[in-house]
Amino acid sequence: MKIEFNNLYTHFVFTTYGRQPVIPEKSRIRIEKYITGIVNRNSSKLYAIYVNPEHVHLLISKSPELSEEELASIIAASSENFINENRLTSVPFKWQQSASAFSVSKSDVDRICKYILNQPQHHRKISFAEEYEQFLKHYQETLKK
Repeated sequence: MKIEFNNLYTHFVFTTYGRQPVIPEKSRIRIEKYITGIVNRNSSKLYAIYVNPEHVHLLISKSPELSEEELASIIAASSENFINENRLTSVPFKWQQSASAFSVSKSDVDRICKYILNQPQHHRKISFAEEYEQFLKHYQETLKK
């Protein structure tokens, strides 16, 4: 059945291979623009993105024609090729083989956008490893309720 309207928001987190901080600040905006294009070409809408040295946050309203896994795979493969073809890192670039996808309610979209766009300030207070543990704990607790 064709879905004519959707309201599906997903917060994706991609990590670099080995969670190594290999993405330089000077490449951040170029990578963000490229990923934005990938999302748009796949009938989805990007609300916020921030490329950190070892991870990327994206808030997307995705097309109902794609699963989270399909969209994440498209973004990862295409951006990995783009980063390597344009030598945007000092080492061959690769994403981890898995990503995270967290559902977001419409009422939380603004809060998650602010969180994503505030990454530099956020990571002065908390490391990515600590942040990721908090995500997993929060979403696991939510599932138990």
